[in-house]
Amino acid sequence: MTLARVTLAAASLLPLGAGATTVRVHYESPKDGVTIRGDKGPMAWSKGVAARSDDGKVWTYTWPDDLGDVVMKPALGDEKVAIGGTYKLAAGSTRDIYPFFGAPFGKVKIIPGFASPQLKNSRNLRIYLPPSYDENRAKRYPVLYMHDGQNLFDAKTAAFGVEWGVDETVNRLVATGIMEEIIVVGIDNTPERIAEYTTCCDPQYGGGQLDTYQRFVVDTVKPYIDSTLRTMPAKESTAIMGSSLGGIASVWIAQKNASVFSKAASVSGSFWWNKQEFVTSLPPRLPVRFYLDAGTVKDGLEDTVKMRDAMLKRGYRQDADLFYHVAEGATHNEKSWAARVDKPLAWLFPWQ
Repeated sequence: MTLARVTLAAASLLPLGAGATTVRVHYESPKDGVTIRGDKGPMAWSKGVAARSDDGKVWTYTWPDDLGDVVMKPALGDEKVAIGGTYKLAAGSTRDIYPFFGAPFGKVKIIPGFASPQLKNSRNLRIYLPPSYDENRAKRYPVLYMHDGQNLFDAKTAAFGVEWGVDETVNRLVATGIMEEIIVVGIDNTPERIAEYTTCCDPQYGGGQLDTYQRFVVDTVKPYIDSTLRTMPAKESTAIMGSSLGGIASVWIAQKNASVFSKAASVSGSFWWNKQEFVTSLPPRLPVRFYLDAGTVKDGLEDTVKMRDAMLKRGYRQDADLFYHVAEGATHNEKSWAARVDKPLAWLFPWQ
């Protein structure tokens, strides 16, 4: 073995921080141990280098920072490589990662009859928990809040018998390293859906309970989720998304609560509401990232274009804090939204 190889092989014994790059893998594995695979030094993609641990829960591996940036991935023992994308560590950095190695399938649980003291009613919460939730209990997760919860996960409860397939889409995007693992909180609608998702007052449909509904989401639903699940509660890790009236509700709620939500998505948003009120009354640019889209077949595309143009005039930048997408051939229904839900999901929660 050359001197250089000996030096690299000893890299994992370097004191933390002193001219070294360090990865800390949080995963309880007292039996198999954790190894590191990568593209440089003693690491290789075909076989891992053993990380060290004092407690079988946090595994550390260190290498000289003169290797430059390193792309790596942990493995469980010599066989199971972590699910999802690779990790790129900048030279001299220290990185904490929380992998999982089991099947890349999350699960949905239902909280029935969840009460709203603000709206004086109740509804179900449908919560998607990511694949690693039970496997790696050291990990915490970003959260996406979505409206029309009945339509997200189950065709039996969805409008017109067609679901968004949010759980299947997240599973696929996580497994292929396109997006981060997240918790999705689907908030069911009620018979008062139009009123709850809108401001006052459209000449034809009325509306006007959105301010009360947002207090339900922010003051009741979010605290419950943060207190009962392993979430990352800060605004940087919190998003809101919906379609149609739920799309404009998501934009409005994020605008009114920019200290709570850092990103919002409107899928086929109803920006025609109340003579284009959301366009004409757009507030100054906020520290929130927005996703807007619409289909080309009777889906309010012209109104969405006006909203996009108004946001650009306010200083939002395409692909930076504004993502605008035209869905060719798509119309205003769950089937169309299911076909493209991967786009807002990947933009809101990109891998790494």
